[in-house]
Amino acid sequence: MTHYAILTDLNRCVGCMSCMVSCKAINNVPIGNYWIKVLRIGPFKKADYQTPNDVTMYYLPTQCQHCENPECVKVCPTQASHITEDGTVQIDKSKCIGCQFCVMACPYGVRYLNEEERVVEKCTLCEQVTSQGGLPQCVAQCGGRARFFGDLDKGIETFEAPNIEYDPNRDNAEASYDQLYTGNRITFGELGKEYDPNTEVHHLPNAGNDPSFVYVLRDREWKGGE
Repeated sequence: MTHYAILTDLNRCVGCMSCMVSCKAINNVPIGNYWIKVLRIGPFKKADYQTPNDVTMYYLPTQCQHCENPECVKVCPTQASHITEDGTVQIDKSKCIGCQFCVMACPYGVRYLNEEERVVEKCTLCEQVTSQGGLPQCVAQCGGRARFFGDLDKGIETFEAPNIEYDPNRDNAEASYDQLYTGNRITFGELGKEYDPNTEVHHLPNAGNDPSFVYVLRDREWKGGE
């Protein structure tokens, strides 16, 4: 079995929003809608708070979690929303009638109705790229190399991000192609700092849908469940 997902190392995320911008551009997401939103969590007081400077915060990218038991699939009357062989949740636009049952059922509010096409849209994990061995755009363009893509069945240590040395004199199109498709990758196991798998690996709140995306946060209080 395969179950593609994204891991975000929140200690590396700098809130640059490259994932939001690149996703919106490559997928032609309508103005006013997003497939990814980067939330600022905090600032909130540290455990040893003594002065106003003793605060901390982090950024939390949220999007479709490509859940294992997605509520959106359960409520879809036409089977437009479905789980594919790679474990991701996709929408067959030819079957979508725009009823928005899935929009209401999603616990993360990451679906929307495309008013022009009258179909529901959301993150596809860039299936047009990943099906060819590439990386999702949000992973390829992450400025802090905080995002990693892989198969949950193989373990999060195997999740990959680009491992490219940028040359300012290099053709942008060529560099972009390499970033998305070539095997020049680095894994989370190689790049990520040590973490406690029992206390520092998190998911968004589980409403019975079993969200698949993984968040690693070290030495800070996880607020993503609130």
